[in-house]
Amino acid sequence: MKKWSGLLIISFFMLLLAACGSSEESDANESKESSGDEGKSGKSYTVATDNNFVPFEFLNEDTGEMEGFDMDLIRAVADEAGFEVEIESMKFDGVVAGMQSGRYDIGIAGMTITEERAETIDFSEPYYDAGLTIAVQESNSDIKSEDDLAGKKVGTRSGTTSEQYLKENHPDAEVVTFPGIVEAYMDLQAGRVDAVMYDVPNVKYYVNNDAKGELKTVGETLQGEQYGIAFPKDSELVDPANEALQTLIDNGTYDDIYEEWFGERKYGTESSE
Repeated sequence: MKKWSGLLIISFFMLLLAACGSSEESDANESKESSGDEGKSGKSYTVATDNNFVPFEFLNEDTGEMEGFDMDLIRAVADEAGFEVEIESMKFDGVVAGMQSGRYDIGIAGMTITEERAETIDFSEPYYDAGLTIAVQESNSDIKSEDDLAGKKVGTRSGTTSEQYLKENHPDAEVVTFPGIVEAYMDLQAGRVDAVMYDVPNVKYYVNNDAKGELKTVGETLQGEQYGIAFPKDSELVDPANEALQTLIDNGTYDDIYEEWFGERKYGTESSE
């Protein structure tokens, strides 16, 4: 009897230890799963952006950081959606190509939503209403609108909708393309081109802040456009980004950012602060 009693006691303790081990393993697995979920929510994605499209994205030479409306917006979208972003700046053509090849996860660079681009990349809902305009020298009285561009040298940035617009609508103009739009403005100030056509906010910013009174805008806003955040085709980030963007619009954060860079509130929402 004593022998059987001893065996029963040993068996009981072995079962108890096995149960404890199973419970600890289950707790460990749950901890790992929980940790995995947290890691996923805090995942980091690479954002491709233009290296010089004031006031949307540009390098602050004092801090070495990329700043601008787009930079503040994409960081706010990422924060709202629960992920982190790493910014990489390049020429605009590189942003588009990077989205088409899937090299980068996100692209934001004052990129106009077009049917052609939408064939190879995905876009968020529009986040900025834009268009094209023309800049000329302050003393120029020959060019008053796009109707006066025939036979003129018109500068713009390569690979942009303004280049496409000029080639499609002004075949009689000599289109001169530049890798960076600031180079086009400088050539305009130096008299090497007669006019520059580019996105309204960038043209106005340069004319008002950097042209030293030497340039002016003429004519009406051309070809109403909208900017979108870009993604590789079929990206799983499109829906979370759209949801975050709408939340930022609803809670006033978008207007806070917009006001900082453009001096007014687009939607008239109250400050989020």
